[in-house]
Amino acid sequence: MGAQWKTKIKETTAAAKGRIFTKLAKEIMVAARAGADPEMNSKLRMAMDQAKKASMPKDTIERAIKKGAGLLDDGVTFEKVIYEGFAPHRVPVIVECLTDNVNRTVTNIRILFRKGQLGNSGSVAWDFDYLGMIEAVPAAAGADPEAAAIEAGASELEPAENGATLFLTAPSDLDAVSRALPAHGFTVQSAQLGYRPKNPVTLGDAERAEVEAFLEAVDADDDVQNVYAGLAD
Repeated sequence: MGAQWKTKIKETTAAAKGRIFTKLAKEIMVAARAGADPEMNSKLRMAMDQAKKASMPKDTIERAIKKGAGLLDDGVTFEKVIYEGFAPHRVPVIVECLTDNVNRTVTNIRILFRKGQLGNSGSVAWDFDYLGMIEAVPAAAGADPEAAAIEAGASELEPAENGATLFLTAPSDLDAVSRALPAHGFTVQSAQLGYRPKNPVTLGDAERAEVEAFLEAVDADDDVQNVYAGLAD
């Protein structure tokens, strides 16, 4: 989304799909702590929507909800942990993790950041905005993104890939705006809270490749949910 770095979900191997499903299941389990009814739990509803868009099987989604809500004996408790630092070439990075073993996670993150620099809490967060980000496409020709943003309550918008529009919101408005957009001619493809860099760094091809290799290695860790980097498109 925009200048946010993210892994392109283009892998087709079973292992890659399994890794994506594991991350989505964790999101569902954490969200389900606040209740197993998606109509009463907006975070759970959005996590389920993302899982459905990734073609996660219905029974896998339902099992993750039950685990998170404590309805199964083998429930697991995940803790959210955020790490900040720099990729090579001083590109600021925020890494969100969901883990059942913080000691394991911090050890792995320290190893992964050997090619960069792991910082303290707040060391780079000041250089990012925490926002709701909704990617949506016109449901019919002629849909006006500016009018839709005003009517739905988005605070800002910008073009995204493949004809989509990125609608930006305050964190507390994410669910309301994502639910309102369809009535104003847009189909929501994804909706999530995340970090957007204020001053993305522009690099040459060789340096960018080095940074992207670093980010891909971090993202591949089982405990890592999201990676945000101040890297210009």
